[in-house]
Amino acid sequence: QVQLVESGGGLVQPGGSLRLSCAASGFTLDYYAIGWFRQAPGKEREGVSCISYSDGSTYYADSIKGRFTISRDNAKNTVYLQMNILKPEDTAVYYCAADLMHSRCLPSGPERRDHAYWGQGTQVIVSS
Repeated sequence: QVQLVESGGGLVQPGGSLRLSCAASGFTLDYYAIGWFRQAPGKEREGVSCISYSDGSTYYADSIKGRFTISRDNAKNTVYLQMNILKPEDTAVYYCAADLMHSRCLPSGPERRDHAYWGQGTQVIVSS
C-alpha cells in the first residue's frame, strides 16, 4: 500500500519539544516535495512546512517560523519535523503528504490539493 506514516506525536508541556517522523511505505520520496500539514479541532487543515527534493529548500508558515525545523533523509525515505518551543496553539493532528505536482516547495507554502499519500496523522497536544 502506498502511503506515508506519521509518528512521534504526544502530550507535551508548553515550551517543550517533539520530533515528528514521516516514513514512506510502498514508494520512494525521491522527486517529491513533502509537506507537513496540521488540523486543529474545528479548523481547516493548513500547510505549515515543506521541504523540496530538488534543492532541499524549505518553507515555514509564519506561525511556526523559528521554532520548527523540517529535514529529510532520503536514504531512510523519511522526513522529519522538529518542533521546539511548543505552544498550546500548536495542538493539532499533524499530517505529511507528497506533493505530486512539484519537486520544489511553493513560495506560498504547500497546497493541500497538490498532495497525496496522506497518512493517518499523529496527534500533538500542548498543554500544562
